[in-house]
Amino acid sequence: MTKIIIDTHVRVTGHMQRNYPFFIGDSIVADKDIQLCISDDLFKEYYEVLNCEKFSRFPEFLSKGQSLLAEIEMRAKKYLPTVKLTIINDIDDNKLLELAEISNANFLIVGKTHDFTMQAYKETKIVTPKEYWQNHIAD
Repeated sequence: MTKIIIDTHVRVTGHMQRNYPFFIGDSIVADKDIQLCISDDLFKEYYEVLNCEKFSRFPEFLSKGQSLLAEIEMRAKKYLPTVKLTIINDIDDNKLLELAEISNANFLIVGKTHDFTMQAYKETKIVTPKEYWQNHIAD
């Protein structure tokens, strides 16, 4: 089973455009061999961002966001990180590495690559949506 963590930025992008983040979201639903890893902090961020009023200008964004959150709650495996990290300059993004550490995820899919200066954190590869799709899904 492939374990993945998806950054909130990637989740939001997948709701607004039919591109790699969108395709990855669909693959998670369709492929039972992909496990989405979340923590309480990451789910809270998903919830806050997917319900943000500024995105209401995108057709059906809020209703799709609610459906996605329900799907995540049903399918994702929740982990409770036990370490606090301060590796990334964007303090909020450290929660992704904390989750990677406890979950032993195979991939951390990020949209803002300038915040992640490393290619991996321990055993977790840090990739863009395009890299993940082209090198690990579309085979």
